[in-house]
Amino acid sequence: MVDLSREDNRGFYFSEGRSPGLLSWLFSWIFSIDHKRIAILYLLSALTFFFMGVTLGFLIRLELIAPGATIMEAQTYNSVFTLHGIIMIFLFIIPVTTGVLGNFFLPIQIGAKDMAFPRLNLLSWWFYIIGAFLVFTSLFTGNGPPDTGWTFYVPYSIKTGTNVSLAVFAVFILGLSSILTGINFVTTVHILRAPGMRWHKLPLFVWSVYATAWILVIATPVVGMTFLLILAERFLGIGVFDPLKGGDPILYQHLFWIYSHPAVYVMILPGMGIVAEIIPVFCRRVIFGYRAIAYSSLAIAILGSMVWGHHMFVSGYSSNAAMVFSLLTFLVAIPSAIKVFNWVTTMYKGSIVLETPFLLTLAFIFQFSIGGLSGLMLGTLSLNVHLHDTAFVVGHFHYIVFGGGGFAFFAGLHYWFPKMFGKMYNKKIANISAAFLFVGFNTLYFPMFILGLNGMPRRYYDYLPEFQPWQMVSTFGSWILITGLIIMFANLVYSLKKGERAPENPWGGATLEWQTTSPPPLENFHTPPVVERGPYDYRELL
Repeated sequence: MVDLSREDNRGFYFSEGRSPGLLSWLFSWIFSIDHKRIAILYLLSALTFFFMGVTLGFLIRLELIAPGATIMEAQTYNSVFTLHGIIMIFLFIIPVTTGVLGNFFLPIQIGAKDMAFPRLNLLSWWFYIIGAFLVFTSLFTGNGPPDTGWTFYVPYSIKTGTNVSLAVFAVFILGLSSILTGINFVTTVHILRAPGMRWHKLPLFVWSVYATAWILVIATPVVGMTFLLILAERFLGIGVFDPLKGGDPILYQHLFWIYSHPAVYVMILPGMGIVAEIIPVFCRRVIFGYRAIAYSSLAIAILGSMVWGHHMFVSGYSSNAAMVFSLLTFLVAIPSAIKVFNWVTTMYKGSIVLETPFLLTLAFIFQFSIGGLSGLMLGTLSLNVHLHDTAFVVGHFHYIVFGGGGFAFFAGLHYWFPKMFGKMYNKKIANISAAFLFVGFNTLYFPMFILGLNGMPRRYYDYLPEFQPWQMVSTFGSWILITGLIIMFANLVYSLKKGERAPENPWGGATLEWQTTSPPPLENFHTPPVVERGPYDYRELL
């Protein structure tokens, strides 16, 4: 057992910044090239943005609790839901899992000292912060906050007088951050694996981040160039998208969704990797179908890049094209179903331990399954015509992105919290918060399926009185969900100061991160590891 009372054993937190003075300490963090410190920077910044986004979402639900104006006017509502979308998509859910947990654990899980390009890694975080700064600057400059929605659909985004230009440029900068992160992850997995770490000994979280990184590298430049074209339309009037100048607004939707649908898998694939790490540990079983889960991550990345057209079934393109995109949408469900089948099969006859990470994992599987099934409904041509741009789409999207990606991140945070910070949290309070999160989430978002089936449009400021009962239920659910978030993060923050010291391997994991100290030292391992067994081989631990 490592003596954590000795400063030498307090890990990377005390490996730099020993010089006195707040400025020296601050610089030792914001200019650090240690992947673990960069992960902590991502964690602090992403959670700050997350709570901003939650506050805006709370205001949206308050506004929709009753028909008519409740707490804000229509133009303010448009700006609030636009900013809510930009923050939650580009500043939280896309970067958080790879930026925090990927940055922290991918090098450790493959036995590396750091990322392949540590300085590029730091530059990615700085691009992320600069992009966030520009997003918030767009609120207070120009002719007011952007009001187009996070999709920046043309022709409105090239016609509106609000400050769309700066917001679009901010997202372009955020895209640069994603591309650099993707290049770093791909290179790191290829060249920095420890001796004996063959491809089929990689932890499944590494496989999922590796597949995600390829999406970032290949798809992100498309949306980057698309956003530059919006700026060219607004400032130069070149007529690529503007129909009055011979442009095609449908072309924008094609280019936008070529990136943005794969981006959904950027949000969810790392979460699938986290779940694949947690289930075998808390079931004390070797994961069922290791190779099927690993290769299904790559299959999702490939197929998920070819289904963008299902966002545009009602845009007027040919029925043949619509049938192809519908078929591809159904095909992408196959590797997703393979993962769910293997996770559930791993639980079968397992010695299940109901710790918080596992409870959040169960919530993930339940909610992701509902999100996936509702996605198949939207992929069905006839149903899509009825459900297009209704609240049903909002429900489906949040079940996948928040119910899937968000809950997986929470599960991963509780799973790796002892390793990251060297402290244990109060398990009873953590379980209570997980219950609040699960009940609050489903109370908030499931009514949206019913509202959508009954014809409630999305993004609308006002609605008919017949929709109010389910809108009230949804708003009530947001209060339960926020209560759960407050309990969860209060427990984790309190544990940083008052929590018991964590052992090296509190859950009995077999992957490499559990073989070093909690928290890890500067270069991750006191002795460079040599891999001789699989990542889920518990024989030496039982």
